[in-house]
Amino acid sequence: MKKLRPYSQVIDFLRGSGLRPTRQRLALAKLLFDGDHRHVTAEILHAEALEAGVPVSLATVYNALHQFNKAGLLREIVVEVGRSYFDTNNSYHHHIFNEDSRELTDIEAGQINLTGLPEIAEGQKVSRVDVILRVKNNN
Repeated sequence: MKKLRPYSQVIDFLRGSGLRPTRQRLALAKLLFDGDHRHVTAEILHAEALEAGVPVSLATVYNALHQFNKAGLLREIVVEVGRSYFDTNNSYHHHIFNEDSRELTDIEAGQINLTGLPEIAEGQKVSRVDVILRVKNNN
């Protein structure tokens, strides 16, 4: 039986996406992708990295998240100017953003019906439609 090194699956995961498995990318990928799907900001991941003893700057976390996004490992969800979440769930789905709690949650794609989309110019096609429902708590 072949014994797996602790980071061997993450190394393969990064290499399979065309990313060089640097020490910092490995540590951040392990924090992001070990476990259930989730939504994180760069600040959340940075705090988790520091808590796990990973010495990494916030700028490096931002760079890694954008590299993971470009490689198709996660999706960036822009909820407002200057505020993005990164979603480890790449399946087709939508989101609810609670403006009070700043929480982002998933909506299954089948729960929203889209009709009346505008015509797309010749030579173009729709690659994806993202819906973000914004909610506030009743006070």
